Amino acid sequence: MSWNARLDLHYSRENITSQVKFEHVGPLRILRSLYPEGPGICHNVLIHPPSGLVAGDSLDINIDARDNAHALITTPGATRFYKSTSEWATQTVDVQLRDSSKLEWLPLETLAYNGCRARNTCKFDLKDKSELIAWDITALGMPSANLPFQTGLIEQHFELKDHWLDKGRIRAEDLNLLNSPLGLNAKKCLSTLVFASATQKNQEQINQLLELARGVLLSEQEGMQTVQAGVTSPNPNIVVVRMLSDLVEPSMQLMRGIWLSWRSNVWGLESVMPRIWSL
Repeated sequence: MSWNARLDLHYSRENITSQVKFEHVGPLRILRSLYPEGPGICHNVLIHPPSGLVAGDSLDINIDARDNAHALITTPGATRFYKSTSEWATQTVDVQLRDSSKLEWLPLETLAYNGCRARNTCKFDLKDKSELIAWDITALGMPSANLPFQTGLIEQHFELKDHWLDKGRIRAEDLNLLNSPLGLNAKKCLSTLVFASATQKNQEQINQLLELARGVLLSEQEGMQTVQAGVTSPNPNIVVVRMLSDLVEPSMQLMRGIWLSWRSNVWGLESVMPRIWSL
């Protein structure tokens, strides 16, 4: 029996408070809204009680933010794609941002277990003066638990509509892709972090985002020789950070550092971590 779930999140700003209204079908919810930074930023935690996906399971998450709302969304644990014998297991995140709304999409890592058949899709559509910070962190297998990624596949789709698309298929049997220096270079964790804007940034603003990210990489990467990372701006609407590492933890630490630097220096916000991360 498949588990199919859907969650629709609608953010708006009333007076000084960012608020959310939601609808759900199946085992996918949010915990109560939290405001550790004050009423202007709504923190939500997505909860999926089955804790993983297998053949035929699907999660559909739709996020709509308007009226200058600001939302930060994360998860209490990893998204797990377990072994599937035939059908796909899918997670689809569809985001629409309007007006001058902001979204921080910061789920914990995705784990592709040995034998999985996974599709993981994130699509972001930004209009007006909206902005986004989002990441995707994917681990292939669980090498620290001696559970390598030897069979199966995962399809990744990470898109900023009309401006940028990162799409690929990783097969466990494709050793050239997994092990070649031109591929994943035998790394088991691949990560992407973006700062995206509906309006084009000027060169000075792009350089600031690039320099902030590179500053974190230079300051924190000394003890992380196993991490390969780069920062670029393919067009004036987006800055992209890419990382490869042996384990999740080094990449997660660097991603959090860059995210905090961006939100502090570009958005003028304090360095506030979601409370769920410290539990």
